[in-house]
Amino acid sequence: MDKLKRVLSGQDDGSADGSGILERANQVSTLAWGTRMKGFLICFVLGALSSILGTCLLWIPGVGLAVFAVLYSVGNICALASTMFLIGPSRQLRTMCAKERALATAIMLVCLVLTLCAALWWKNYGLALLFCVLQFVAFTWYGLSYIPFARDAVLKLFSLCV
Repeated sequence: MDKLKRVLSGQDDGSADGSGILERANQVSTLAWGTRMKGFLICFVLGALSSILGTCLLWIPGVGLAVFAVLYSVGNICALASTMFLIGPSRQLRTMCAKERALATAIMLVCLVLTLCAALWWKNYGLALLFCVLQFVAFTWYGLSYIPFARDAVLKLFSLCV
């Protein structure tokens, strides 16, 4: 259990030189293990509730899709940020930008911004819904990258279905 705590808190990684601003921020904000878990759970639950609430409010005539797009995007941001409590902001950004996750991360963040633009500024709700779906697919693909061989299994499943 101690090894898991060290790995998740970033203390087991000997490659940190502390030169970047995110590294310094991570070192300054040393939270206790219990505080990290509470922060993770609170942020993750808020993200999940925001996404669920957005889905429930989708059917409000006139503004439902815009509210859904905003709450769904906020939920994804909270869910993504929740893991920063476990491993720290610098390690989170490093893992997000790793070669096996970089494309999924970029697509997810671009779709998140485009979802908000389509819902709030362009008022094109069909486009907002399309970007929400793409955001979901990219977030799922990003999450699958943390599970060994999960992406290969999903690709094989889709190839069998098609």
